[in-house]
Amino acid sequence: MRAAELDPDLAAAVAEIESLGLPAWSDLSVDAARRLEDDLFSGPPEPPVAEVRDFAFDGPHGEVPVRVYRPESTVEHSADPRALVHFHGGGWTLGTLDSVDGICRELAVRADAVVVSVDYRLAPEHPFPVAVDEAAAAVEWVTEATAALGVDPDRIGVSGTSAGGALAVAASLRAREFGDLPRPSGQFLLYPIAGYDFETDSYRENADGPLLTRDDMRWFYERYLRSPVDAANPYAVPLRARDLGDLPPATVVTAGFDPLRDDGAALAERFEREGTPVEHRHYPAMAHGFCSLADRVDAAEAALSAVASDVRNYL
Repeated sequence: MRAAELDPDLAAAVAEIESLGLPAWSDLSVDAARRLEDDLFSGPPEPPVAEVRDFAFDGPHGEVPVRVYRPESTVEHSADPRALVHFHGGGWTLGTLDSVDGICRELAVRADAVVVSVDYRLAPEHPFPVAVDEAAAAVEWVTEATAALGVDPDRIGVSGTSAGGALAVAASLRAREFGDLPRPSGQFLLYPIAGYDFETDSYRENADGPLLTRDDMRWFYERYLRSPVDAANPYAVPLRARDLGDLPPATVVTAGFDPLRDDGAALAERFEREGTPVEHRHYPAMAHGFCSLADRVDAAEAALSAVASDVRNYL
């Protein structure tokens, strides 16, 4: 599945990042990694949206901050718009509302959706299953607050990048298993963490990156899981689920130069085989996290547009 060469536009962006001489996530303390992640990914408020508001709800472990993005297209129409509950990446250890601001704005504008970005608690201070609890609670809160948020209760999806993709799947699994929880209408998973096997072809081929390494993934899991026993739990590792059928229609985005490529592909294959409608969008010349570079990489721009089209179709 891997391409012979990295996309030239992406290669230029990677070279620019590597020229900064930054250490790998796995070589840093948690606090230092968080500061670096914020510095790298927090940027100007682009593209513009009609409204951005910060709220919080009472979750199972305390107050959970959220940021709500309302694009101009949803203001101009009388019908209540679709909504996406979005979970950021960062290996369950890094990430803030600011660092995921750009991709939330892109999804809101491109998908004509109100995006609710969730600032779930991070490991290692709050290991599994805290983030899963808060992801499921966020979907429930948005469903209950549809009147206040001005969104359609029948058109609420979940989305996430990397670790956020795993949380989106976990929220869908919980809704399937517990009938009293609201069921998302779609799940949109950008290069999701889905497995716990560090010897897949894609982990071996991309052990040293770019942008994400095998050592990084081990470092993230060591901080997220309370013990190796948690790796058998499908809410932590979606591919450990006995059955991935009867879940909301899914889009799975994978990248050829991503250690997580084979896990994402396996997730899409199981969705299809076990009865969950799925669109697998593979970008062989891309690397992990590429959709955050849509302003510089044509393939990333195309991928975001394709995901937005799926959001409009599913929701």
